[in-house]
Amino acid sequence: MEVIKIETNYQFDFVNITTKIRNIVTESNISSGLVTIFVPHTTAGVTINEGADPAVAEDIIKELNTIIPLRNNYSHLEGNSAAHIKSSLMGCSQNVIVENGQLVLGTWQAIFFCDFDGPRHRKIFVKICEC
Repeated sequence: MEVIKIETNYQFDFVNITTKIRNIVTESNISSGLVTIFVPHTTAGVTINEGADPAVAEDIIKELNTIIPLRNNYSHLEGNSAAHIKSSLMGCSQNVIVENGQLVLGTWQAIFFCDFDGPRHRKIFVKICEC
């Protein structure tokens, strides 16, 4: 298992981690298998979406903030309920197929770490299984 350490810069931050995941896969020398990307934080997540145009991530953040406002009479006393809800919607893990030593992603797809309660120091766990 590998650990990626990330420092986010904004309260809502999408960080493209595709290159970091590709490097881990390359260093593993795996030919065929599955890579699992897991985020062990309750106010962050991981998603796969378009990486060519940064406006896509901005639009996702904008819509999540519309659907789940920062303040909405939430019961959680810590004040970050919206971040917890966004994390649950985004999910804490993604699986990506590895074939011929490469991530199997669509032409425009990228892997994003999503922080909804930043800026913070975060970790991402990456596990590769050969099959």
